[in-house]
Amino acid sequence: MLVKTNLKDSKLYQAYLAKTPASALRFRRAQELFPSGVTHYGRHLRPYPLFVSRAKGSRKWDVDGNEYVDYFGGHGALILGHSHPAIVEAVQQQMARGTHYGAEHDLEIEWATLIREMVPGAETLRFTSSGTEATHLALRLARAHARKPKLIRFAGHFHGWHDHVAFGAQGPGINAPAGILKEVVEQVIVVEPNDVGTVERILAERNDIAALMLEPTGASFGRVPTGGETLRRLRELTTRHGVVLIFDEVVTGFRVSPGGAQSHYRVLPDLTTLAKVVAGGLPGALVTGRSDIFSSMDFGGDDEKTVDPAVPHQGTFNASPLSAAAGVAALGLLKDGAAISAANETAAKIRDGMNAVLRKRGASWCVYGEFSAVHIFTNPHRESITPRDILDGRVYWKTLKSGATPELVHKIRLGFLCQGVDVNGWPGGQTSAVHDGDDVDRTVVAFEEVLKQLAEEGDLD
Repeated sequence: MLVKTNLKDSKLYQAYLAKTPASALRFRRAQELFPSGVTHYGRHLRPYPLFVSRAKGSRKWDVDGNEYVDYFGGHGALILGHSHPAIVEAVQQQMARGTHYGAEHDLEIEWATLIREMVPGAETLRFTSSGTEATHLALRLARAHARKPKLIRFAGHFHGWHDHVAFGAQGPGINAPAGILKEVVEQVIVVEPNDVGTVERILAERNDIAALMLEPTGASFGRVPTGGETLRRLRELTTRHGVVLIFDEVVTGFRVSPGGAQSHYRVLPDLTTLAKVVAGGLPGALVTGRSDIFSSMDFGGDDEKTVDPAVPHQGTFNASPLSAAAGVAALGLLKDGAAISAANETAAKIRDGMNAVLRKRGASWCVYGEFSAVHIFTNPHRESITPRDILDGRVYWKTLKSGATPELVHKIRLGFLCQGVDVNGWPGGQTSAVHDGDDVDRTVVAFEEVLKQLAEEGDLD
C-alpha cells in the first residue's frame, strides 16, 4: 500500500507537532546524545518520539501534560499496569534494605520458587538481566549439552539482539546486519514460520543441530500465529532427533496463562526463557528447564580442588534484590490467573470493537490476535481476509509482517497519539489487567477517528 499523502504534509503529522512541543524540544537535545535521538529501536517515530513524564495504571502523561491510554505497556512487561501499588511498595521496602548485596539472598529463592511452581518446565533456573541475555545463555547451554553447533530459528521470530538471533527477520538467506560475523550466521538455519516439513527434512538429513528456538505463540506475540498442533509436532521431532527445544517465553510467559504458552498448549520444552512480566516491570530475566542441561554450569571437584563450570556465567545484576522484590510481588498477583484473564478479555473487546468500526466503514483491514495482543492488519493487497483466516494460518507470513509501509505505520501511530492512545509499531499493542471499559471505548473511538483521517488523505479503502 502506498501512502497517498506525504507524511510531513499529513494533518496527522501537523496535529502531533501542535500537541507535543515539549517532546520536540527534548528530542532536539536527545539527538545530540543518542543515535537518532532514541534509546531503543522500537521507540523511533517521525517526526520525533513521545517523551513521558509519569504513568499510573493504564495511563501515562507526556511532558506537555497530555494523557494517553497506554498499549505500549513497557514493551510488554506491564501486565499489571504502571506503578501497581503492591510492586511499588515491595521495591520501596527493598530499597531501604539495599539495592545490591553482591551475595545470595532470600528473595531470589522466593522468586525462583514461585516461577517453578507456575511454569511446568521449570526445574533449574539461572537469572539474567534481560531477555537477550536469557536467549543467549539458553543457546549456549543447548550447544554445550548437545555438543553440536547449529541452531534452527523461524523467520520473523524475535529473540533479542545478540549475534545469533539478530538477523533473518525477512526470511532465509537474508544478510545479517553490519557487525555480525559471517561465521556466526553460518551456524544458524532460518526456516519460514511454521514450516514443520522443512524442519523435519533438516533434522533427518543433518546431525549437527543443537537446538530449535521459537516464540510459542508465533512471531511478535502472534502477529504470525503459531498453533498448538505445530508446537506438538516440533516437540515430537526434536525429541526424536535429540535436539533441545527452546521456548522463548520472554513475552508470553505470564501473559498467555500463569504457566505461559507451554502450560496453555500442554507442550513441554527443554528450556524456556522468561523476562518482561517475570520481574514486575524491572530489569530481570532467566533461563529455566531440564536440570541435566544445566549441569554444565555446575562447579565440580572435591573439598581440596574446585573445577570451574564448563559454561561459566556472570552478570552483575543477576537476581538483583530490587528486581526479585518486584518479581515476587507481581507473580503473587498473577498466580491465580485472574489478572491474565482480565487482560485477555479486554484485548478481545478491543479487537471486536475495532473490527466493528472496520465493517461499518466497509474497509478491508482487520484486527486480530489472541490472549492480550491486538494486531492491526492493513491488508495491502486488498484481499478478502478475516481474523479467522490469519489465526488458522491461511495468510502468508510475509503479508502479515509487512502489511503496512513505514510511512503508514507512522501515520497510524501519530493518529492514535493525537487521540490520546499510544500503540506500538506492529501496529498494535498489548493490554494489561487494569485497562477498563472506559479505555476500551476511548480506544475504539480513537481508531474510528484515525481511520476517518486516513481516508481523507487517501490512505484507506
